[in-house]
Amino acid sequence: MQFFISGTGTDIGKTLVTSWLCAHSNYTYFKPIQTGAIHGTDSQTVAKFSKNKIHKECYVFKNPFSPQLAAQLENTSIDIKKIHLPKSDALLVEGAGGLLVPINHNCYIIDLIKQLKLPVILVATTKLGTINHTLLSLEALRYRAIPICGVIMSGDYNLDNSAAIARYGQVEILGNLPYLKNITRSALLNIPLPNKLKKILEV
Repeated sequence: MQFFISGTGTDIGKTLVTSWLCAHSNYTYFKPIQTGAIHGTDSQTVAKFSKNKIHKECYVFKNPFSPQLAAQLENTSIDIKKIHLPKSDALLVEGAGGLLVPINHNCYIIDLIKQLKLPVILVATTKLGTINHTLLSLEALRYRAIPICGVIMSGDYNLDNSAAIARYGQVEILGNLPYLKNITRSALLNIPLPNKLKKILEV
């Protein structure tokens, strides 16, 4: 099984959620486009917290900007046709930022998802504003006929927001990774995967 982990925006917990999923499974990890590498990479984070196999990025840029701008600042550009999935029966692919983050002058992250033909697990924050951002993301995916597995909430539990997203977005809430004061591998392992996620990931 292969899935694309996307989010409703930047810094909402995609990498931590992906680390959580990998830590509880044998899924390997692939981040096709990495920006902000001057501060470290998401591959390093997932490797640290999961100990699972990591596939090499296709593009890595120093500046923590959108892929299009980060590439431009390094006098290059990204060709999504050169991005191919690694051979792995159990693979989680993490995007950069949200669905409509520009990759180049013509493509967004959502176009890469469409090209890779992967179903999406959408990560959404539990904070104020999440309903609007999540419903917009779901609408964008459905407009392009991209399969949606469900939504994982990231942050302190907010049952009202989760219920609203499930109802208005007509989508299943697969789980909630709560805020962790101290993020460690042990802390992630101590939070079991909900049965809905186990079923989708087949673990």
